[in-house]
Amino acid sequence: MEERLRIAIQKSGRLSEGSIDLLKSCGLKISRGKDKLYGRVQEMPIDVLLLRDDDIPEFVADDACDIGIVGQNVFEEERLAEAQETPALEVKPLGFARCKLMLAAPKEWTFDGAAMLEGKRIATSYPGLTKAWLEREGVSARVVTMKGSVEVAPRLKIADAVCDIVSTGATLDANGLKPVAMVFESEALLIRNAKNFSAAKQAIFDALMKRINGVLTSKDAKYVMMNAPREAIAAITEFLPGADAPTVLDLAGSPDKVAIHAVCRESVFWDTLEQLKKLGASAILVLPIEKMMV
Repeated sequence: MEERLRIAIQKSGRLSEGSIDLLKSCGLKISRGKDKLYGRVQEMPIDVLLLRDDDIPEFVADDACDIGIVGQNVFEEERLAEAQETPALEVKPLGFARCKLMLAAPKEWTFDGAAMLEGKRIATSYPGLTKAWLEREGVSARVVTMKGSVEVAPRLKIADAVCDIVSTGATLDANGLKPVAMVFESEALLIRNAKNFSAAKQAIFDALMKRINGVLTSKDAKYVMMNAPREAIAAITEFLPGADAPTVLDLAGSPDKVAIHAVCRESVFWDTLEQLKKLGASAILVLPIEKMMV
């Protein structure tokens, strides 16, 4: 029987969309069943389980799934709660679904530091992260755990302030709150089961990681081409952002000029092009990179 790698991703929401887009960028398409909670990848021996975000660390830790894509905030909260004897292992941050866990207070507060929270009540769905932040700040406050609608807690006199995930801040604003301090920055995170994979699963995992690393590397990378005087090669090579050793080609009929081709792993901005121009480059082209195997 063929061994298949099992991956858990969020069934709906921003993290779900980013996870599916990542797999698509790796050349993988998910065929879902009627219940839409299970999918199968045809291009590689991979099965996909679509779960609630906060269930993913437990499924991976319990070996129900081999790997998972989860919010870093959820993974860290689970770790702080010590919910598993052998928790899942962090593999790699993935750079999407970024958000912030923010402390938010009533708009009428003049917030002048964490000391203001001494003796106050803070409502949150992330008690572990909130308590860890309060401890780092040296503040003693009561953390009130809520599973949802945290932002209404001050209005209902359940808490004085809240600690919640913020993307636009519109929900806080609608409830008379303002973000005042950042508690934790989060993004999508690839995790894996702590047990050793079989040789077959390890081979699938390694092949998938090569594709994921290629997608992440090519995300901001650009292929830059230009013509330049031969004597400017050293200066241009040193200046190109995040570039490996460039390819230098002779130009037919122009012994004093060369073509320089380079993969730049950092962003290439207009001022980058202007500086290349000052160094003698001409006919500068910047092209996106769809795929790159590293």
